[in-house]
Amino acid sequence: MERPIYRRVVLKLSGEALAGERGFGLDAEVLASVARQIQSVHALGVQIAVVVGGGNIWRGIAGSREGIDRATADYMGMLATVMNALALQDALEKIGVPTRVQTSIEMRQVAEPYIRRRAIRHLEKGRIVIFAAGTGNPFFSTDTTAALRAAEIEAEVILMAKNKVNGVYSADPLKDPSARKFDRLSYLDLLNLGLGVMDATASSLCMDNNIPIIVFSVHEPDNIRRVVLGEPIGTYIGGESGEPSGDRRSPQQNGKSRERA
Repeated sequence: MERPIYRRVVLKLSGEALAGERGFGLDAEVLASVARQIQSVHALGVQIAVVVGGGNIWRGIAGSREGIDRATADYMGMLATVMNALALQDALEKIGVPTRVQTSIEMRQVAEPYIRRRAIRHLEKGRIVIFAAGTGNPFFSTDTTAALRAAEIEAEVILMAKNKVNGVYSADPLKDPSARKFDRLSYLDLLNLGLGVMDATASSLCMDNNIPIIVFSVHEPDNIRRVVLGEPIGTYIGGESGEPSGDRRSPQQNGKSRERA
């Protein structure tokens, strides 16, 4: 019997990942594929929270460059993440996976407000929880949201599902064929080398709370399941040297509430 090494995870999905090759909007086939991958992990008994971005619809930074007030542009981006969250919820529930959307900006007609204890209770009851609207504050990215929510719900790992790359590279592999892929990195490597995996606020939150990060491609078949089962794919980030300080057994096996990195 396949045994996952993580009991509770946060899956970070970029908006671009949901757009597929189109680069904007939503791709129904990609949505269905991601939903099936999540379903396969859910069937293992893993508790899954999802943080979705909104870059396939709107980017706050890009909007501010066009002359829109930065805070206003960021709030618009938060609304874009709600649209993506509702679309993913629909795709999951079509295949029988119970799902709840919680938003940091209240909009009770379409989603629950974010309440930490309620989110944890949903997870314990076997429901997927999708966190939308970022942190509810401008000037913070959805990467920071993923790190914050992971710390709040005591997730053991953040799974960063990327659109066009299968890990962290020394340079953009789409532009530089000599770019080297890293198998393991430390939190400080992210901050010092400026590798662009996530912003400094998110990296610092993960480092302070000992939450490892695994970066991988969402478009390769069954990758989310493979990561949760402990296959060494993508790039593992955590610990001072990039090496896990403990073993990679599940919390049920090692008695820890969160895997230390």
